[in-house]
Amino acid sequence: MSETSPDTPAYDEMTRDIAEVPAVEVIVTVAVNLMSAAAVKLGLTEEGDKYKDLDEARKLVTALAGLLDASTTEISSFHAAPLRDGLKSLQLAFREASVVPDEPGQGPGEKYTGPVYG
Repeated sequence: MSETSPDTPAYDEMTRDIAEVPAVEVIVTVAVNLMSAAAVKLGLTEEGDKYKDLDEARKLVTALAGLLDASTTEISSFHAAPLRDGLKSLQLAFREASVVPDEPGQGPGEKYTGPVYG
């Protein structure tokens, strides 16, 4: 095990901190991180195509869709609705960015959300 420094919280302290975070907050934070990473891989950031990688974007969007599908009953619609909207936007951006778009229902995450149309 590595030594801790004043800049690195001790393991017990980190465990205590995470124990105080509500599950909904953890789920939403993970979803937002997946959305942000997918946006980068879709080339939707200021850097544009610099980090564009549709294979990586597909994985991230599918993971986001799976997380939202699995947690829909666990998080309120207050949290779920904007996340679902963001997911749909990413799915549509993926379809638009693809040279050969997937068939409806075959795009990233569509096995969880069903076909996505503009």
